[in-house]
Amino acid sequence: MSNTNRRELKRRMPDTLLRQPDFKVTGHGQTDVGMRREVNEDSFMILSAQNIWIVADGMGGHAGGQYASTITVDTVGRALVRRLAQAEQKAGPEGAVNVAAVVEEAVREACAAVFDTARERPELTGMGSTVTAMLVYGDKAWFGHVGDSRAYLIRDGVIHQVTEDHSLVQEQVAAGLITAEQAKVSVMRNIITRSIGFERDVKVDVGAVPLKRGDQFVLCSDGLTGHVDDEEILQIVAAEDRRRSPSVLIRLANERGGEDNSTVVLATVIGRRGRDRNKRRKAEPAAKPASAAKAR
Repeated sequence: MSNTNRRELKRRMPDTLLRQPDFKVTGHGQTDVGMRREVNEDSFMILSAQNIWIVADGMGGHAGGQYASTITVDTVGRALVRRLAQAEQKAGPEGAVNVAAVVEEAVREACAAVFDTARERPELTGMGSTVTAMLVYGDKAWFGHVGDSRAYLIRDGVIHQVTEDHSLVQEQVAAGLITAEQAKVSVMRNIITRSIGFERDVKVDVGAVPLKRGDQFVLCSDGLTGHVDDEEILQIVAAEDRRRSPSVLIRLANERGGEDNSTVVLATVIGRRGRDRNKRRKAEPAAKPASAAKAR
């Protein structure tokens, strides 16, 4: 998605008042077609006012992949804002909001939207998308994830992969059939086992990470991780200005072949809004994915 289209989506977003999180977070993003592809099928969305960051990687041919990823980020962004506002209204000023349910339903709504669009337009049959969405709410970053795009947490000089790839090679690694190094060069590394839009519903991985000042989150498509390893992501984010980090990472992926589209969104926790906010709001306990537990 071009920067122009991203701004247009932001202007059309409903003007809804939501509770402000305990932390201030700023975000920057970049996407690039790469060196081998003719069309960029990746999309991303940054809704700073609503504390939402999303990356999607489309598939299904030039037209299908573009449509799928655009529908995905647009639907997830809108659904998060709408469903969160509805949940807050139902809970009242001091009530607890089930953020996990909000995130899960927003991603499932996008899955249905992509599937229905493909059924209505035969030329888009077979299109689908990955999605990694991050919502900052209260004192946590919440994630909704389907596919092999990723979210990383960088904290105290260490990088943690928050999400787990829904891919064939990841299943093989988990089963002990191949090593992580073998997975990087496997001919089956692009086969995903879960996606947005191939069926009308999908199982969504949802988890949360408690925030600390200075935390940085990298959301990216596999066009980046296919060429740049975790430690290199850590080094570049640590060395570069946060506004430049996404483009520097993408440039490195392109220098190494740029076989796929690459998209990077970097969200940085720059401070707290006020220490008394936790006393004014109750929140449900966060369900953390196993990979997120390392970030404590």
